[in-house]
Amino acid sequence: MNCCEQLASDGYAVVPGVYRVEECREIASQIESALVACHDGSASLRRANGAIYGARNLLDLFPEASQLWQRSVLTDLLSDVLGSTFGLVRGLFFDKPPRGSWSLPWHRDLTIAVHEHQPASDRFRNPTTKAGVPHVEAPDEILRQMLTLRIHLDAATAENGPLVVVPGSHHSRDTHSSREPAVILAAAGDVLAMRPLLEHSSGESHAGSDLHRRVVHLEFAASPALPDGYRWRQFNSI
Repeated sequence: MNCCEQLASDGYAVVPGVYRVEECREIASQIESALVACHDGSASLRRANGAIYGARNLLDLFPEASQLWQRSVLTDLLSDVLGSTFGLVRGLFFDKPPRGSWSLPWHRDLTIAVHEHQPASDRFRNPTTKAGVPHVEAPDEILRQMLTLRIHLDAATAENGPLVVVPGSHHSRDTHSSREPAVILAAAGDVLAMRPLLEHSSGESHAGSDLHRRVVHLEFAASPALPDGYRWRQFNSI
């Protein structure tokens, strides 16, 4: 089964060996330097001990992230899945640092970053503002035309709180798959492609673990157009 077939069937697929381990280390170092240097307190998410465990607005804080995905194996996959007019619309950064781990319950990725909030809409709901950026819960017809690439900068192992997904749950927010959850294990440099509506969760790293679990999370949409007067906050095409 190729990546496109697995995405259609399961809602996710792992693309192996897209980046070298040395590249992953360099990217992780550059992102951490950018976050440490940022003086906007809402930009980087920190634990009580000061450890950075995430960042919103990654494309603003680390503009190089807008180019990371431009590898032929990824651009070909995006074109095959989303069509020729796709673009990058949001970037996030996650880590589970030693002595600063965290967990997430089962959920789907329903919110998108938009240019500004619009008047009440039957399709776009629950407007919020995250790190100064308007967000809104998008309808399923938009989310089905999106694909997320998660670049693993570290190996995802059983020890450092890997992602767990429910295969086949990606068709709508009302889809309840009866299939067994799957643990996503990956090497540094692998890329997980997943649909936003896929149910997923993750647990904390094992107690005493000295492993990071750094991920660059990039969201792509099939079209620059949104209904009801909404606009993507960013739309970066090739």
